[in-house]
Parts: sequence; C-alpha cells; structure tokens
Amino acid sequence: MTTPNKTPPGADPKQLERTGTVREIGSQAVWSLSSCKPGFGVDQLRDDNLETYWQSDGSQPHLVNIQFRRKTTVKTLCIYADYKSDESYTPSKISVRVGNNFHNLQEIRGPIFPMDLHAAGVIEALVPAKARQKRGENSKVVKEKWTVTILEGESQQLELVEPSGWIHVPLTDNHKKPTRTFMIQIAVLANHQNGRDTHMRQIKIYTPVEESSIGKFPRCTTIDFMMYRSIR
Repeated sequence: MTTPNKTPPGADPKQLERTGTVREIGSQAVWSLSSCKPGFGVDQLRDDNLETYWQSDGSQPHLVNIQFRRKTTVKTLCIYADYKSDESYTPSKISVRVGNNFHNLQEIRGPIFPMDLHAAGVIEALVPAKARQKRGENSKVVKEKWTVTILEGESQQLELVEPSGWIHVPLTDNHKKPTRTFMIQIAVLANHQNGRDTHMRQIKIYTPVEESSIGKFPRCTTIDFMMYRSIR
C-alpha cells in the first residue's frame, strides 16, 4: 500500500499581495465559528501570527463562517496549517462552500490544489525561517522544490496529508473566473489520526485588483514603489 504524498506548502500570501494583482479583504467580513475554546477564536485566526490558532470545542464538522455585507468577488482562500505542531488537531479533509446565506451554500467545484501559482510539475516555494527551525534545519529562508500533481475532475473536498504551511484554494469557476458571493464557509470534516477538535492558524481571503480604465501602465512591485503607491 502506497503512502500518500505530503501536502506541499504554498507561497506566503504576502508574496501574492506584493504583485499588486490581489488584495486581502477578510477585514470587510463578519466572522463566526461553530465553536471555540476560550482565547482561541476569530481573533487568533486573523492576527497575522503563525504561532496562534483557532481551536474548536465541539463536534464535527467544525465551521468557519465568513459573511460579507454585500456580494463580493473572491479569488483565493489561503489557510495556514502546521502538522508538526498540531498533530491530531490538524485538518485532513476540508470542504469550502459559497452562497448567499447558510441555506443555499454549495461546495466549490473544480480542481483544488495547494498552489495557486503553477499547474502540475515541479514548483518552488519559500519556506519561512520559523518552519525550518521547527524541522531542525538552518533558520535561513530558502526555496524548496516540490512535485505537485493536479488531478482533473470536479474535486469538492480538499484532502490534506500532514500539511505544514500555506494552502491555496482557488475560489474560481470552471472558466477560472473569480466567484461572487455573500458568504464563504470552511468546514473541517476530519482531522489527522481521527482527532476530535481542530486547529487552524491563519485564514486569508483575496479579491482581484481591477485594472484602471484610465490608461494601463506596467505593474511596479519593488519595495520602494510599494512604499509610495498610496496618497496620504
């Protein structure tokens, strides 16, 4: 019996933000959870700290509900999981659903995979220093190569195998167009080692940045440009 390949880590979402093609919009939504242990709730999911986490405190499925005040275009969902630290609390099967409200949610259809940047083949992902330290390796940030196989078809649930890093879930239709929705629900259906409660360390939601209709200029992504791109 073959052992499933471990889920490879995706790029840090901040890399996506630096391209100027997407924007994080989690702060525009109202977040709720099916359950949580006191002190391990929504605030910990959204604090930009990979050392904190949401911990559920109830029966499965464990739910994260993200509700927008108006219909919103969403392109990518990013989830941080860390099997090395969380072991049996780490999700092994996740369902991502979208809809107008709790009564008409539908699972995202189409291929779901860890990387939002490349198709099948060998890719490079940045591995954060803290993640390398946990693995007993040099603390320097480096690139690592992973082989990613994309399965064709209409996968509706994301299967995770000992994930350690960012997982990118495209929120697009069969034509690769971003989804417009009032609500996103993330459902943890199972954990590693048949664990009861779950941990999620961070969740981010991205919308595409629209091109200006007043002339199109080359996109600048240098650090110097990003510092002065906003009018104060």
